[in-house]
Amino acid sequence: MHPRKPIYEGKAKQLFEGPEPGTLIQHFKDDATAFNSVKKGTISGKGVLNNRISEHLMLRLGEIGIPTHFIRSLNMREQLVKAVQIIPLEVVVRNVAAGSFAKRFGVEEGKPLAQPILEFFLKDDKLGDPLVNEDHIFAFQWASPHDIDDIRLMALRANDFLTGLFLGVGIRLVDFKLEFGRLFDGTQERIILADEISPDNCRLWDAKTGEKLDKDRFRFDLGAVEEGYREVARRLGVLPAAEQHDIAAFAALSETKH
Repeated sequence: MHPRKPIYEGKAKQLFEGPEPGTLIQHFKDDATAFNSVKKGTISGKGVLNNRISEHLMLRLGEIGIPTHFIRSLNMREQLVKAVQIIPLEVVVRNVAAGSFAKRFGVEEGKPLAQPILEFFLKDDKLGDPLVNEDHIFAFQWASPHDIDDIRLMALRANDFLTGLFLGVGIRLVDFKLEFGRLFDGTQERIILADEISPDNCRLWDAKTGEKLDKDRFRFDLGAVEEGYREVARRLGVLPAAEQHDIAAFAALSETKH
């Protein structure tokens, strides 16, 4: 196999030059970080699980008309995606008070919100990803008012759809983070959903017990981190039954595929 040209490496993924113009290969790693990379570790098989979960969710969102960067799966850890110019904003949709939001407003964790709340954070680890509002966004020209209208519409529509999808498999979508990018197609430019949707950037609780099935298990040393991710994949039906019992072997197998 010819060496691939690396484009970018983040905390949980790597991007390589794609086989066709305007494409990238997105590789999911097992690395895990929390609290702005203060805490670091590895979750065995996480990259495999996140790849499959994100593929499934991106495809489902595409089916309801939300444009995404996903093109197709390449192997157990990688997918082919459209190359976009990432807008430097993390878009967080909240349905239930949890995490930093609950602390910021002195609200009991687990309290349902009267309506979904959408927040923007500047993507800048050195600054601690600060909370920003639309005045900041427009003043610094990170995005235009039209961009934000599109982002808001897509984020809230995705929330409506994903809330129902997860509830259908007994999971409560507490909150989640989205990223968007500009896709340049000839002389046209449009905003599409990028990055990933997985237990790394979603808070997912069991609808009956409230058990956390996401990266909070790693953040707060709750144990059984891998099992939480695997349970989400199992309920979504994205892992064949034969692969569910041995994710370590599954992950090892995936390393031989690329």
